[in-house]
Amino acid sequence: MFEFLKFGKNKNAEPAEQDAEAKKAEAPDETAEAAEAEEDFEAVKRAEEEYQQQAEEQFESQVRISRELDQEEGSGPLKGLRKSKLFRSNRNKKYKDHGIFSNSFVICFIVAVLLNLFIETLGRQHTPGIGGLLYMIEQPLVFLGNTLIIYATLVVAALFKRRTFVLCLLSVVWIAIGIANGIILTQRMTPFNMKDLTAIGDGATLMTNYFTVVEIVILVVSIVAALALFFFIFIKARVREKVPYIRTILGILASWAVMGLVIIGLVKVGVLSTFFGSLPYAYRDYGVPYCFMNTWLNTGIHKPAHYSKDMITSLIDARYLSDDQTMELKYKDVSSDDDDYPNILFLQLESFVDPLKFNHVAFSKDPVPNFRKLRKEFSSGSLTVPACGAGTANTECEFMTGLSMHFFGPGEYPFKSVLSTTPSESIARDLSSIGYSTHAIHNHRALFYNRNDVFAQMGYDTFTSVEYMSDIEKSPKGWAKDKVLVREIMDALNYSDQKDYIYTISVQGHGQYPADKILSNPEITVTKAPNEAQKNRYEYYANQLYEMDKFIKDLTDTLAKYDEKVVLVMYGDHIPALDIREENYDAKDLFQTQYVVWNNYGAEKKDMDICAYELSAEILDRADIHVGTTTIYHQTHDHSDPDFDRGLSALGYDMIYGKHYIYGGTIPFEASDIKLGVRDIKIDKVVEVNGKYYIKGKNFTEESKITLDGSPLETVYLRPDLLGLLQKVDPEDAARMKVSQIDRNTSTIISTTE
Repeated sequence: MFEFLKFGKNKNAEPAEQDAEAKKAEAPDETAEAAEAEEDFEAVKRAEEEYQQQAEEQFESQVRISRELDQEEGSGPLKGLRKSKLFRSNRNKKYKDHGIFSNSFVICFIVAVLLNLFIETLGRQHTPGIGGLLYMIEQPLVFLGNTLIIYATLVVAALFKRRTFVLCLLSVVWIAIGIANGIILTQRMTPFNMKDLTAIGDGATLMTNYFTVVEIVILVVSIVAALALFFFIFIKARVREKVPYIRTILGILASWAVMGLVIIGLVKVGVLSTFFGSLPYAYRDYGVPYCFMNTWLNTGIHKPAHYSKDMITSLIDARYLSDDQTMELKYKDVSSDDDDYPNILFLQLESFVDPLKFNHVAFSKDPVPNFRKLRKEFSSGSLTVPACGAGTANTECEFMTGLSMHFFGPGEYPFKSVLSTTPSESIARDLSSIGYSTHAIHNHRALFYNRNDVFAQMGYDTFTSVEYMSDIEKSPKGWAKDKVLVREIMDALNYSDQKDYIYTISVQGHGQYPADKILSNPEITVTKAPNEAQKNRYEYYANQLYEMDKFIKDLTDTLAKYDEKVVLVMYGDHIPALDIREENYDAKDLFQTQYVVWNNYGAEKKDMDICAYELSAEILDRADIHVGTTTIYHQTHDHSDPDFDRGLSALGYDMIYGKHYIYGGTIPFEASDIKLGVRDIKIDKVVEVNGKYYIKGKNFTEESKITLDGSPLETVYLRPDLLGLLQKVDPEDAARMKVSQIDRNTSTIISTTE
């Protein structure tokens, strides 16, 4: 390699030098060898210097080429990807660690602080722009705990050579949680939680009700831009040559340990809590990351201490247990001629509250005069519900099961989890055991909140959803108006000769409430409001209430003429999603709605404030009906006893999750063969007219579609007795055509008529 080095004699030396060399050669051997060694040492030294110079020139050349390739990446698709591994390696040598800010753990902690500020700023909308900063100053320990939770997830990035890319990837998850929470809080009062992800399909079907087309387009574009940014970071970010895995893993484990100890310590001293009486308040008091993680990890009803058969059976009065100390629902026929038992109707009114309790707005006249009149004449009171601004299904779950949603995980929707797959006891199953015919009615989609599955698991005989209703009027925001429910309730009452239990869920009052004025001649106007947007929102809401109130009058007037006893319980499922603060609502808290118990047989007026999970048992007690596990527990225990909820929770655990001691060790129920719609959809005949096919029959609706071999065909609804086919089919296939009820949003076939 070093051809310029010559060891030994120099044949090209001048004569004088040759003479000197000759003399040296004649010198003693020891002197010659020393001189030769010195000359060799100098030659090697010169060679090393020249080699070092060449190596430095080569490295500078590679760095220059790497920079040039970096600049060329934008000029052609993926040009930078053609750089060799050697060039990328040499480029990374330019980056040198400088001080504490190059440490992975320090970087992750700084990012965690910034992310926590970002998340809390979006989530604290009552103090726009500075909410996160105020939270950090006013609740530093809570802020630290939440920062450590974020940090514990980010620090994993230290294990990767592409540390920057992985850190960005993990950060975007928290950014997405913060943005989702901020957006959701503009539409409802319940914050974003893990259980919302289980309902993401239902949420997607409602996007057009809450967001404009422009807003949806912006959202999609933002997602695409974020993906492009990630790809750019993946290409450009530094790749570390070596990761000290042992040291890094030990650091991560230490970080997790610190986070765990801090969180446990904060819980022990009462700064944080593991029980959320209110999800909105919990997010406010304990921070978004902590609460969000709780909604993920803390689910179901917890196993009670000292759980055993004796412990469970001791909770029920022995008079109601069989000889083997189990609860049996023995069938007892209650005919329609027996006046001792009334028909029992529940009417859950969407977002329905007394609007005159809002002290920051005023209306031109009372939007709910009929409901107010009924509350004065019949049993009524304040109702504590488990939802705030959203969460309808949890309110009906409390009514149907007699269990408090506080027993379940924070933010959990049992309709979306255990109750959609597990046969369970309910007020429907209990009343069915004494001969009642049981019905559920909802003027919205059957698949929403899995109600078609849940109601079957709860033992309902029928479920009439919007797909089985015809000639429906819609609100300006596209929700079915409630007046259609008068016909549906009366059809359910006349469905059989048995006494009837009917649970009806309305939808007209549902948000979103538009900030723009969309009502041209409103019956109710807002005469005082904080701003124009709020004026329009409350005005829209008040006019929906006004129409719902008229529906209430129509229903009670119709039932007053019914020749059997009827008790009708009407209540709001939660307050509307109108950014209501406690100081603006004249009630105990934001979890209060109002209820009234109407009847057509002169029952005694008895006013009381009560919780949703207690009211069903109270209504049955007034009707002298004592059947069902949770109903009997409610009716035979003092609700003011500190152990009341603990015992009820233990029963709930045993009935749904545990060993079912109360039933003798196994669940004695099966999902019912639920009938969808109380009116039979019938096909009389298929008619061909001028090459087009029509199906004549009965009880068709706007959601009825002609199907062939399980596939929907293009169909036009003409009348309740006539459907038209808009596409051509083989005449030989016409005889196989059927009529199916289709979910409008997902095109899922709900049921099919042969």
